[in-house]
Amino acid sequence: MAPSIRLSPAARSLFDEPLAIAVQGLGPRQQVTLRTSLRDETGELFQASARYQAGDDGQLDLARCPALPGGSFSGLEPMGLLWALQPQKPFWRLVKRDVQSPFLLQLEVFEGHGERSGRLLAQAQHERAFLRDGVRRVPVREGRIRATLFLPPGEDTFPGIIDIHGLGGGLSEPRASLLANHGFATLALAYYQFEDLPQKPKELHLEYFEEAVNYMLQHPQVKGPGVGLLGFSKGAEVSLAMAAFLKNIRAVVSLNAPVAATCIPLSYKAKIIPTVTLYEHKAKATNSKFLDYSDVLDDPFQAPGNQSLIPLEKAEAQFLFIVGQDDRVVKSEYHATEVCKLLQVQGKGNFQILSCPGTGHCIDPPFFPLYPIGSHPVFHKRAVLGGELRAYSKAQVHAWSQVQAFFKKYL
Repeated sequence: MAPSIRLSPAARSLFDEPLAIAVQGLGPRQQVTLRTSLRDETGELFQASARYQAGDDGQLDLARCPALPGGSFSGLEPMGLLWALQPQKPFWRLVKRDVQSPFLLQLEVFEGHGERSGRLLAQAQHERAFLRDGVRRVPVREGRIRATLFLPPGEDTFPGIIDIHGLGGGLSEPRASLLANHGFATLALAYYQFEDLPQKPKELHLEYFEEAVNYMLQHPQVKGPGVGLLGFSKGAEVSLAMAAFLKNIRAVVSLNAPVAATCIPLSYKAKIIPTVTLYEHKAKATNSKFLDYSDVLDDPFQAPGNQSLIPLEKAEAQFLFIVGQDDRVVKSEYHATEVCKLLQVQGKGNFQILSCPGTGHCIDPPFFPLYPIGSHPVFHKRAVLGGELRAYSKAQVHAWSQVQAFFKKYL
């Protein structure tokens, strides 16, 4: 019997779902190298490889067989060939613009453990999709809102979530599309540098975001009486401000947020929240010659009555702060801890913190590759964003399940 790759699900799975990988038809205790590759929408290549030895029966099941030293990872890691994917072009990030088309994953099995690939023994292709069958993608251009709504299959009403991305502008759909697969009506909301939205806003008006909340609550398939917010970085900061100033916000998941206004001031009606000061000279060069910007933000907790702090004590929502302990862009764990202390002093208990070791600034859904060094969102220089491969891969899976459980509980 010729060697063959067995995958479950066989042909197609969702990007955030586990994929079972096995090889059959090998020789007893045969040594092989498995390689996965994936090209992004620009054609850039991501790859991972691992060394294995088949069992006495010539079977190799990644759920039961540890990878040997010498590849992208070692040990018992059934999903290692997916989470260890790394770009061949340095400092490149895996981005999905068109969520209606899947990524195509190539799997190959080579003979031996050499530095050079041995003979190709088996290969397979697999689609990693962002939309489950029946999930609808609806472009939204209502009033000022520029967004995409993802609706789960069926005619029911679903808990509503607004997904707000970090600095960088544009419209990012992967996280919202994946959440819709899990039963949430999710609005991916752009807020600058997209279509006719401002290119370089002088301030962010919460009235714009309020319009998005109202749009969701008026939608016949969104289950009220309130909505959830899922924000990353600047988007999480905006989400926290929305909870402090707007009605009908029930639950907020904050991914690595500063809890004070940064870079672009926030405003609502007559109230302006000014930004904390950034001190670029406080950036430190690391021994790898990249800059560590973790100390450039002024500490909003050190100045009493700081006007930049978001007044979270006004919020009625439940909060889940997900923070990377190795976040080198924002001291997000410190910010979350300090703001929760302030809430506690006010007699509030509407918060929880999920602290992720070995996790940097970027917390993406499961199986997106680690992006530890990239362009700083403000200074646009190459910067350490933080994170360590294996720990981050575990944090992604855990955080994603916690996000869903939190929204299911409070929405």
